[in-house]
Amino acid sequence: MDAHAISESPPEPVTFAEAFRFWLKLGFISFGGPTGQIAIMHSELVERRRWISENRFLHALNYCMLLPGPEATQLATYIGWMMHRTWGGIVAGTLFVLPSLFILIALSWIYLAYGSVPLVAGLFYGIKPAVVAIVLAAAWRIGSRALRHPALWGIAAAAFVAIFAFHVPFPAIVLAAGVIGYLGGRFAPHVFAMGGAHGSARQRYGPALIDDATPPPAHARFTWKRLAFQLAVGIGLWVIAIAALATAFGWDGTLTQMGWFFTKAALLTFGGAYAVLPYVFQGAVEHYQWLTAPQMIDGLALGETTPGPLIMVVTFVGFVGAWTKAVFGAESLFLAGAAGAVVATYFTFLPSFVFIFTGAPFIETTHGNLRFTAPLTGITAAVVGVIVNLALFFAYHVLWPGGFDGHFEWLSALIGGAAIVALFRFKAGIIPVIGACAAAGLAITLLR
Repeated sequence: MDAHAISESPPEPVTFAEAFRFWLKLGFISFGGPTGQIAIMHSELVERRRWISENRFLHALNYCMLLPGPEATQLATYIGWMMHRTWGGIVAGTLFVLPSLFILIALSWIYLAYGSVPLVAGLFYGIKPAVVAIVLAAAWRIGSRALRHPALWGIAAAAFVAIFAFHVPFPAIVLAAGVIGYLGGRFAPHVFAMGGAHGSARQRYGPALIDDATPPPAHARFTWKRLAFQLAVGIGLWVIAIAALATAFGWDGTLTQMGWFFTKAALLTFGGAYAVLPYVFQGAVEHYQWLTAPQMIDGLALGETTPGPLIMVVTFVGFVGAWTKAVFGAESLFLAGAAGAVVATYFTFLPSFVFIFTGAPFIETTHGNLRFTAPLTGITAAVVGVIVNLALFFAYHVLWPGGFDGHFEWLSALIGGAAIVALFRFKAGIIPVIGACAAAGLAITLLR
């Protein structure tokens, strides 16, 4: 922004209706994963609308980066809460997710009902190798930012060996990496200091409604009474939902187990959606057998092409799992799938709201840099190794669909190689890459 374009007066106060319209719009345009979504919010809220200052935006973002769960959704919830109290946070966070929920329910139904049609099958033939390239690109992107010391490379390598060779559960890897990070932060702080990647560049955009020196509003001030109340409400909403499912379907029922499983997944998503995918895969594919590995790859592709956080892939998992298990009978497959999608989404995102409403008032008591990030540094390093393992697993299922004893899909390998070149060499966007690969897959299928 040019210096002469900076306004020296703050914008007019924002009404709840105006904020509602913005959060609804954001829910439909939030493509590009967390990086793209955070960039969109920064452009709209800090630069153009000046609802919040750069420093306060980054302060909120740093807190969200420390939490398990989708940081972009949590950031929207945080800012909505700061501006319009609890309902502002609920509206901001919900509208960030809701469009994607409905879109993925529709796409999941099309996928299951018409996936064997040559047109759809051809599209997914090209999309599958693109997903392998995208996951590899995610590992590279996270690794290039996080692995800034040989010790961190060692953690990443150890995590890869643990999950690839010894099939160590993902939660155990997260716990071990967090302990290593904690100890490293005490005895080798120069290795495990996160630095200020998000806060390195500051630019002035003019006075904001929530400016650097703006004191927290009354609802954003920390009190133990408010903390206890918010925590009780959050836990109560979880207990009511899980109890209702257990009463209706039994504890071992598919929907009840989805609620329990995705609650645990929500508490393990340190490092973004790609970090939790191995855990979701282990549970949904291998343990519960709600869907197959190829279906999981297809679901990730659908998640990449829709707005909202990438962790919305759990919506697809819930839909396919409830459809596959026919939880409402063979005559109500769509209703079962929709119920599974809603259950998976609800239990995945509920903890994020609880984290913001309970923790943000404490965070607002200081506007300095957050500390105690060394465990997160260790976890992020381990996540890189886990994501590489995930990419190799996906590649195996795409290139050798019948196992190593079967034929090698060299056309899929060519599509995947082209996707890797596009992503790494030409820095192409994810949506164009998926679109081009889908078109190539369709052409190959129709020419066969």
